[in-house]
Amino acid sequence: MSTSIPTDDPVSEDALLDGQVRLLQPKTGFRVAVDSVLLAAALNPPPEGSVLDLGAGVGAVGLCLLSRRPDVCVTALERQQNLAELARANAGLNGCGHQFNLIEGDARDARLLSDGVLFDLVASNPPYLPPDRADAPPDAGRALAHVESLDLADWITVMLGCLKPKGRLVLIQRADRLDNIITALEGQAGEIVVHPLWPKQNRAAKRVLVSARKGAATPLKMSPGTVLHCEDGSYTDAADALLKGAPLSW
Repeated sequence: MSTSIPTDDPVSEDALLDGQVRLLQPKTGFRVAVDSVLLAAALNPPPEGSVLDLGAGVGAVGLCLLSRRPDVCVTALERQQNLAELARANAGLNGCGHQFNLIEGDARDARLLSDGVLFDLVASNPPYLPPDRADAPPDAGRALAHVESLDLADWITVMLGCLKPKGRLVLIQRADRLDNIITALEGQAGEIVVHPLWPKQNRAAKRVLVSARKGAATPLKMSPGTVLHCEDGSYTDAADALLKGAPLSW
């Protein structure tokens, strides 16, 4: 079956979840990394729940989630037109266009999500670096994906604003920004769980998954986390299972 590629830029077709998800993405610029797959594994929306992926890129997080949870509906918000077009095409490529709604727009404009629409779960893989700590990559797409144009605290405020009461947000971020995340959630969300992603055994975590529930007051909990790599660089059994579609245990 032929696929019409909705962009003039060079595009590759790749696979995630051991071939369960097909993905069209730019050959250059921002490309999907393991972080998106791990974020999708960390999502556990309620049955037939509504999910928002804020800053969706080519749709990898939502499509990986739908491969495991076809009962949910995903709304993907992406501001880069070429990535938004590919995300829409990827939903069709994976046979889930009816469960995947793409909105092209900026996270700062919550009105794009239509009047009063709130979600059971909001997920995001936001840019990792503030402008004062990063040299922007020369590629414009990579720069938008990696360097903040919206402060992390404001990004989290947008996520919370899109949630139903007692809804849950989940994000992946650099471990050295955990303090910024906790500060942004203070007074707005609780039942916070931090899940470190250890690159190897006995190494400092470079990434964390953070889950929080809007309006809850339960104290923060630190999960044992997941070790991603063996000493030889291969994936651990636990990480390999997540990359093949297993859900993450918080």
